Amino acid sequence: MPERPAARPRPAEPPVVLKQPEPEAAAPLAEPLPDLEFTNSNPAPSAPLMPLAVTDDFDFSGEDFDRDFTESSVMAIDVEQGGDPVQADIEQVVVMFANSQDAPARALLEMLIRSYSREEGMRFWRLLFDLLQATGDRAAFEKLGFEFAEACETSPPTWRQEHPAPPTAVAGPRIFVLQGVLTGDGAQPVAELAKLVDQKIDVRVDCGKLVGCDDDVAGELAALLRKARRTGVAVDLEHVEGFIDRLNERLVAGEATRATAWLLLLELLQRHGTQDTFEERAVDYAVTFELSPPSWETLPAKHSAVPKASERPRDEAYYLSGELKNCRFDELVAMFEAGELTILDFSAVRRMDFFSAGQLVNRIAPFKAKGCDIVIRSPNHLVAELMAVVGLNKQARIIVPKF
Repeated sequence: MPERPAARPRPAEPPVVLKQPEPEAAAPLAEPLPDLEFTNSNPAPSAPLMPLAVTDDFDFSGEDFDRDFTESSVMAIDVEQGGDPVQADIEQVVVMFANSQDAPARALLEMLIRSYSREEGMRFWRLLFDLLQATGDRAAFEKLGFEFAEACETSPPTWRQEHPAPPTAVAGPRIFVLQGVLTGDGAQPVAELAKLVDQKIDVRVDCGKLVGCDDDVAGELAALLRKARRTGVAVDLEHVEGFIDRLNERLVAGEATRATAWLLLLELLQRHGTQDTFEERAVDYAVTFELSPPSWETLPAKHSAVPKASERPRDEAYYLSGELKNCRFDELVAMFEAGELTILDFSAVRRMDFFSAGQLVNRIAPFKAKGCDIVIRSPNHLVAELMAVVGLNKQARIIVPKF
């Protein structure tokens, strides 16, 4: 076999050197960056809500009337940064009830009275009892009383029969203010006035700022005044002469329009005009609409016997009742301005919505700033807790019965 040639080493090749690309010069900024200012987006914690007083009875001429509700811890509400679970549950319940969500509010309360200890859960017990009272479920109320007595080792509340507002001799006539141009969308005072007439409660109506009304409201007012006159309810219209003059000028004999406004004019002339003026316009009504006009009636003495502020008993209250929804409480302003009112009685109020609670704050706050001492008496616990949520307890003293 021939010999293989000996292997020779391959000459070494020079190493490959990779050149790094030279960095490019950074392009200059067109404009310098603005200075950034960092702020804390979290708002400062709000001041704690003031507590509500709880008392068993009321003596408005003595020590109980002067007792400030902030001294009690039974209904105390203390909102701290980070959240108070008890207060959060309270607010959830009262919001549901204010929005007429009775079934969810009741179910939540039935769970909460078993979730908290006896001391912490007492507020939820009160709310549940008042919810059953407001919804008229007496059977559930009595059954809950046995469970309450066993769990809390104390006597349960008793079912309260609904009573009408005290008679005029005790409460004084209600005061309303009609102002501006009344239309169907903004005639809440007329609806409230109708409720009082149905309850046979005497009222005083300040018409000094009343400019006019549409035909629908005119018909409602005419029917309301006619009903009050025939049922013997005193509706005293004050400063109404200007409104009568404007209404009288706009109604022209022979123009068969605005029949309800004609009826309102005749009703107003019946109360605040002479018989000759009434008869003249009654003939105009008959000719215009070819209908028999209303007849002149002599008003009983009661219709001019509504007592003035100086004649009314001291420490009288303004009584509210039923369910307060979309209320603006315009009538309270005139009473506050005249210094005739310091007590709002809520004992017959079953429910108040958020809008009404906010409007009540707006009505009271300016007078609180002037140093007026306004008392809200006897709201149920659901309404009282809602008042605390909207801050009404910072504007008025709220006195709540224990049960």
